[in-house]
Amino acid sequence: MSYLSKLTRSIIPYTAGEQPQDMQYVKINTNENPYPPCPKVRKILDTFNEDKLKLYPDPNNTELANALAKKHGVSFENIFIGNGSDEVLALCFPTFFDQNGAFLAYADITYSFYKVWAKMFGINSKIIPLTDDFKIDIEEYKNLDDSVKGIIICNPNAPTSLGLGRLDLLEVIQANPDKIIIVDEAYADFSTNSIAGFVKDYKNLLVVRTFSKSYSLANIRCGYAIGDEELISGLKTIKNSFNSYTVNSLTEKIAIAALEDNKYFAENIDKITTQREDTADALRELGFEVLESASNFLFAKHNKMAASEVYYRLKENGVLVRHFKSPRIDNYVRITIGTKEQMNILIKKLKLILDN
Repeated sequence: MSYLSKLTRSIIPYTAGEQPQDMQYVKINTNENPYPPCPKVRKILDTFNEDKLKLYPDPNNTELANALAKKHGVSFENIFIGNGSDEVLALCFPTFFDQNGAFLAYADITYSFYKVWAKMFGINSKIIPLTDDFKIDIEEYKNLDDSVKGIIICNPNAPTSLGLGRLDLLEVIQANPDKIIIVDEAYADFSTNSIAGFVKDYKNLLVVRTFSKSYSLANIRCGYAIGDEELISGLKTIKNSFNSYTVNSLTEKIAIAALEDNKYFAENIDKITTQREDTADALRELGFEVLESASNFLFAKHNKMAASEVYYRLKENGVLVRHFKSPRIDNYVRITIGTKEQMNILIKKLKLILDN
């Protein structure tokens, strides 16, 4: 006899990237930012009043919500904050979709957590294949029938690294005025295609973002959504039916400090995108096919060596990348962009592996 529910016994959970403890690796497998948070974060850690920890945090995260509203040119009522964009995205499923009701559409190759949440919350999924070259086919999304209530698009997409142009995305939004469009912009700061500036124009648009990648704050678990007041109010209703106190006071202060340091933020983005292009060129010289990335990672395959072997051989040599054992992409590895020194080690190790 099992005391577990049918759901628990049947669901296949999301598999996070390796966080190994056995040795020191050049760790470029989980899309973490290789640079430290901005210097203002250190000041917050040094001056935070620990006596506040005995109190519950502000359930509305008012100070951070106002800072984000200012950044994006919207109102406080247009901002929702959660423990990482994963929590925000997860809450979207019960907020906007009924169990066993209308379908939610998303790509066959995209952030794999979408399929897990759909199963967990009993949401019907309509899976739309990417094109042969891993692009989102906007015509498919522009011609969805009434059985589909919403669309979720990761832009730039993970794990393919490809970005959908802003005009293409606007076409999808405009073609689906009766459907909610959720755009997961976890990697948007590394591209020029953010749609966040259009939430005031489209009541059905919800943009979800995170501090994990571009702000070097994956550990504090802070994400947020920008959207019409009705959408945000719905998310708050579901959140407050689950856990009213999500983002803690220290996280809130750190996130605000990061938002204030625009110069440091821009410098890190520039370093990563420049290194991204340099690394892509170096990989191509070694015989890799590399997709044009709009993110902080590369998606690549080698013409003569299987991705699984590339992964294992690199791991043996102290470099950790990501390999997905999934249909259509099982011959690709995903490589996070690290520092120049880390990328030089990657290329050096690959040369040794390929020569042997």
